[in-house]
Amino acid sequence: MRELFDEVAGQSPLDPQEAVRRTTRGPRRKRFYAGAGIGEADGGFSITLDGKPIKTPSGHQVIVPTRSIADAIAAEWNAQADAIDPLTMPLTRLANSVIEGVVDKVEAVADDVAKYLGSDLLFYRAGHPEALVAREAAHWDPILFWAADTLGAHFILAEGVVHVRQPDSAVAAARAALPSDPWSIAALHVVTTVTGSALLALALWHGVIDQDQAWAAAHVDEDWNSEKWGVDEEVAARRAARLVDFRAAASILKALNPGVG
Repeated sequence: MRELFDEVAGQSPLDPQEAVRRTTRGPRRKRFYAGAGIGEADGGFSITLDGKPIKTPSGHQVIVPTRSIADAIAAEWNAQADAIDPLTMPLTRLANSVIEGVVDKVEAVADDVAKYLGSDLLFYRAGHPEALVAREAAHWDPILFWAADTLGAHFILAEGVVHVRQPDSAVAAARAALPSDPWSIAALHVVTTVTGSALLALALWHGVIDQDQAWAAAHVDEDWNSEKWGVDEEVAARRAARLVDFRAAASILKALNPGVG
């Protein structure tokens, strides 16, 4: 089982897409267990395969904080057919990432999220056409107003892609609103990396927007281009892969914070 878990587990939530690439480099392994279940464990719940708890590549037992997360991970294992497809197991990969790479590095992961606050997607606006300018404002301005009014984080907007340095006070105020437990910060980091916006991730965590609104806001420009020029199949495939990780991470946030939509 150790070798199999190496395949379905990412080493860090900092690059979920690299975790996916690693899982597809070798042949798929045959399903070797009859069923997955849930067990109670110190600090939470374990996931079992034929009664035996799954472990990370380094030998740590996978223990998750809530029953709903455990149920969802077990469902991934139970959904596997004759051959195990790691691409359909984002929660399993995320769980391993938390245990292997985040539990002892919460501050480092939070710092990495905070780096996005210096060049967040929401800061850089189109200058034209007017319809796109209006669409960006409709999706993004409410998040910026919330950050300013509720978090005390006042950011600077720019037109185009020329970098604008954000006030240290704004970055610090937004960083202070990040969660401090390893599961939440790992999931929030995944949302940040796949959307390109720490502010969208923060707004999702605080219940300001739901996951569908966050996903739509992250793709305003991409959707605009698709409407004008048609869908690029390669871009669409990458987006679909990111959506798998996004929804897994959003489900973790929702399980740990009922206010998440």
